Parts: sequence; C-alpha cells; structure tokens
Amino acid sequence: MTDQMGFPPRTEVLGAPLHIIDIENVLRLMEKWIRERDRPHWIAVTGSHGALEAHKQADFRAILQTADLSVPDGRWAARVAARKMSCSTHQVRGADLVSAFCELASRKGFTNYFYGDTDEILALASERLKQQHPGLRIAGTYSPPFRPLTSSEDDQIVEKINQANPDVLWVALGLPKQERWIVNHRDRLKAPVIVAVGAAIKFHSGKVKPAPRWASQAGLEWFWRLLHEPRTVWKRALIYGPQFTALSLLELRHHKKHSRRATP
Repeated sequence: MTDQMGFPPRTEVLGAPLHIIDIENVLRLMEKWIRERDRPHWIAVTGSHGALEAHKQADFRAILQTADLSVPDGRWAARVAARKMSCSTHQVRGADLVSAFCELASRKGFTNYFYGDTDEILALASERLKQQHPGLRIAGTYSPPFRPLTSSEDDQIVEKINQANPDVLWVALGLPKQERWIVNHRDRLKAPVIVAVGAAIKFHSGKVKPAPRWASQAGLEWFWRLLHEPRTVWKRALIYGPQFTALSLLELRHHKKHSRRATP
C-alpha cells in the first residue's frame, strides 16, 4: 500500500505519526536511502508508549513529526492505525527490523553501528548477530555514560561514529531520549539511515527474552514483558497501557464520527 509517489500512507495515533508499512518495504526504503546516501534519514519505531508520550508532550510530538518513516512497533498502535486507515494491520517490531536488516546487510555488505545501552549488552548482541548472520559487518559500538555529556564528549562521539562511516546507525537509548538525541545530532551525522530502536539490542543480546510471536500477534507482548521484566516495564504495562487504550478508543470513536460526516 503506497501513495502515488511510492511512499507508504501515513496516519496519526494520539498525535504520533505512523506509516502503514510492512517490514519488507521498510527494508526497501532503507536500502534505497543507503544507495542514494544524500542525507541522514531517520526512522522512529513507535508503539503505544511513544504514542502516549506524543499525546502528552507537544515537543516530543513535534520530534516524531520530523521522522522520515515511523513504523508501528506495538501491536495495539498498529491496530489503531489500521482501523483509522481501513486496511490490514502491519506491525514492525524493533527487534525484527534489526534481525531482518542484518540478514540483508550480511548479503549486501551494509555496515551497522550500535549506539546506546551497556558495553556488555552491545558486545553480546554484536556476537550473537554475527553468529546468526555470517559475514555481517559491524562498524562499531558505543555505550555512552549514564550522565549528561559535555560538549567536548558529544563532539568526540559524533566524530567516532562518522569515522566508522556506517550505513545504518541503531540508537538504543530508550524512549524519548533516543528520538531527542537523533533529532539533535542528525545534521552532524553522516549515516544515511538512523533508527531509534529502543530495547531491540537487549533482545538480541540474549539477556532479555523477547515475547514469542503468538504473544505479539495477540497484543499480549506487554503482559509477557511484565512477567519477565516486572521492574523495568511495570509502569508502561500497568499505567501507560490502560491510558493508551482509553485515549485511542476515544480517538477512534471521534474518527468514525468525523468519517461519517465527511461521507456524501
């Protein structure tokens, strides 16, 4: 499903932009941007948490609006977007996107750089991804300090990434920090594709067990993660989840009424 220019259609969920796109077409766009290498393009991987933050924070909503592509990471956000567009549900989980691109990269020689999380997580994820995708090229990894950086440190990190010259820069700082970081730095970065990927690197490290496919497709990934990472995701699951559900149902009701009025 694409518009006349060949780009996927877009809607909004609680103010967060979401493109109606599947993972194969995300890969096609990423490869196109890598081939063109005209400027940094950034991809937001947005679920219910991101949509809720966009609803609450106007500045974060404005940040998401600058994304070249915003893919539906969460099943519920994907369902709401599909309902608004009257189309099939497409979900692009961050961990699935990393895996799919690494498979493509191992065949075509594209390079990756992982920024964020801890040294241990980055090392484990890099090793596992190389084992799963023989020939995969990882240009570098960097775990920034868990404190505000000085301007000198910030400049050094940007230079380090640019010297590695990756085709794709995966940013795993957590939402909304990673999206803010990308928007604040993309004009200084040379990577043609930058992806805000959240916890995906943790999943590939083996330290955190991803939800099985059936749980994700049933919209129960939040419950799976609550069982396995209660200290990390309890607030998102038990507070943000119900808030998103209530607000998105109201938005869908409003959208339905508006659509009826617009129909001749």
